[in-house]
Amino acid sequence: MIGIIIYSIIFFLFLALAFVFSAGKGAFLIAGYNTLPEEEKAKYNETALAKFMGKIMFGISGSLLLFALGHLFSQNILFIAGMVLFFGLIVFALVYINTGNRFNKNERSGK
Repeated sequence: MIGIIIYSIIFFLFLALAFVFSAGKGAFLIAGYNTLPEEEKAKYNETALAKFMGKIMFGISGSLLLFALGHLFSQNILFIAGMVLFFGLIVFALVYINTGNRFNKNERSGK
């Protein structure tokens, strides 16, 4: 029972972060971005990065929901589906963010 409570708390925290990021706010909470010097941060489209992270956080929240449901109903398939979704999203996000200069201001503005 404690597992369900823990998964639920984390789920709601991640869901709240997803809404904040989807609004284009809270980029200072993104690890790595928040440690960049100001001149490096100026090179990135902060709003686009935050909105993308919001979408990823919604997916991670969904995987946490699957973890909780798997624990609640004692169904390992739900937990496994949550793990596949979780790791799939992480790999996708890392590849997507680090290729193509998608969040670079200069590339997006056509300069």
